[in-house]
Amino acid sequence: MISLAARSVGGAGRRLRGSDMSVASFQWTTCRFGKRAGWLAIGLATIMLLAVIAAPNQAFAHAALVTADPADGMVLGQSPTQFSLTFSEPVSPLVLTLVRPDGTPLPLTAFRLNDQTVEIDNPRTLGPGTHVLSWRVISADGHPVGGSVLFSIGAPSAAPIVSEAVDWGLRSAIWTGRVLLYIGLFLGVGGAFAIAWLAKGGRSGQRFAIAAMLCGLVAAPLSLGFQGLDALGAPLTHLSQPVVWQTGLGTSFGWTVLIALIALGLGLFSLVGPRADARLFALAGLASVGAALAASGHASAAEPQWLTRPMVFLHGVGIAFWAGALAPLGLAVRRQPAEAGLFLHRFSQAILPVVAVLAATGIALAVIQVQAPAALLGTAYGRLLLVKLALLFFLFTLAATNRWKLTAPAEAGETEVQRRLVRSIGVEMLIVLAIFGVAAGWRFTPPPRALAIAAAQPASIHIHTPKAMADLSITPGHAGPVSASIVVMTGDFGPLDARQVTLVLSKPDSGIEPIKRPATKPGDGTWRVDDLVIPVAGRWTARLDILVSDFEMVKIEAQIDIRAE
Repeated sequence: MISLAARSVGGAGRRLRGSDMSVASFQWTTCRFGKRAGWLAIGLATIMLLAVIAAPNQAFAHAALVTADPADGMVLGQSPTQFSLTFSEPVSPLVLTLVRPDGTPLPLTAFRLNDQTVEIDNPRTLGPGTHVLSWRVISADGHPVGGSVLFSIGAPSAAPIVSEAVDWGLRSAIWTGRVLLYIGLFLGVGGAFAIAWLAKGGRSGQRFAIAAMLCGLVAAPLSLGFQGLDALGAPLTHLSQPVVWQTGLGTSFGWTVLIALIALGLGLFSLVGPRADARLFALAGLASVGAALAASGHASAAEPQWLTRPMVFLHGVGIAFWAGALAPLGLAVRRQPAEAGLFLHRFSQAILPVVAVLAATGIALAVIQVQAPAALLGTAYGRLLLVKLALLFFLFTLAATNRWKLTAPAEAGETEVQRRLVRSIGVEMLIVLAIFGVAAGWRFTPPPRALAIAAAQPASIHIHTPKAMADLSITPGHAGPVSASIVVMTGDFGPLDARQVTLVLSKPDSGIEPIKRPATKPGDGTWRVDDLVIPVAGRWTARLDILVSDFEMVKIEAQIDIRAE
């Protein structure tokens, strides 16, 4: 009996040891798989970053219409066979519509892209009266731009009404989606990184970070739909239409949303997955936040992109590191003050270089975008930047107070100081949320850099008569010092060897007498007028006096629009 019992016990022991070995083997295998998955996540985030930085994108952000044919305000003798729109950068047409004098819209679907020019076929012969060519295109930075050009056939008539009302409901939805997406990326994914790398075992703030990332997971796809609606100029009621989502996904913001979803997934997995691999997934998530921001937007589309995209990446990572650590740190100090000292010490040591990177990249990007100090007050983008700078001043002041006055006593366990620190961190959180709101407002404001590029574009017209025609370009196309370039031809597009060309500009409605300037011919086939000053913006009459021979003078004229500086 004893021998039998011993054998039974021995067998059970062997089976138990075998079971332990199986469990250990499973845990080891799981650990290896988790580590491989973690390194895979790191590699994926790195590839995404390199792809975003190296993406061939020559956009200057917020395309502007440079020239149109027919030009705005032009009166034609007959219906044109095609239209053309030339922009300051390559664009993708979204909606092209011709509104006839009676107000009926005619969709224009046949077009071709020729570098920065959209060539549009006119499907019908147009009758007399004033027509409106309405266009909506999307820049490579992911932001839609729209406008209209008026031209008349025969004689002008009352212009048809084209609604340009702002859809405030859609704008509010876009702004809210952006703010919630920032919360998910910066507070959620950044919070997951802080829990994994700074708290190291502490779980304070985990529920907050998960809730923030869930907000981001909802906001990301909705923001993509809102992007499609804005691109098409469609109302919120069309959100369920497939073309809306296809359009949104086809913009550069589609890449931001896709990478953001990956970042949110990595952040969530770092909190709910195996704790041994949490740091790898959290690091990959933090890198993906920077890659998502660098994939689209004003700053990422600015030149030189080899510099701006990495700066946007570093700026985004820095924001996520700082803002993400606030909630877990405040909750740790409040709920577990005895264990929060190490968390607080690590954060206070790491935040100094992070703030330095944030300041350096932020200043560099602001200089690239604003260019001139006057644009800070003269543009909506600049005014939003001033608001953000004011908020950052308070944030940095508060953070410096926390770092140099409250951190050491809080680490030492002084209860009252810890309470003050928790309240201060709460105020920091409110300021960060306000900054998110300001940054989301940039979605609707072209940067001064883009406006300057548009302003530097020439004002051009084509003048066509049976006897002669000419292409006239005034650079830059705004009031102030300019130069004019003129190419003259015969009425059938043949070469015209003119003996003399004189440019005459007049604006009777402003009381400005004709400005006459003789053109010179430098030898490249064009005629030029330099050292010319156009005093005011508006619609000018441009006349060319072309001396064909000693006995023949041809005078041709047209209207040209000069922008305000």
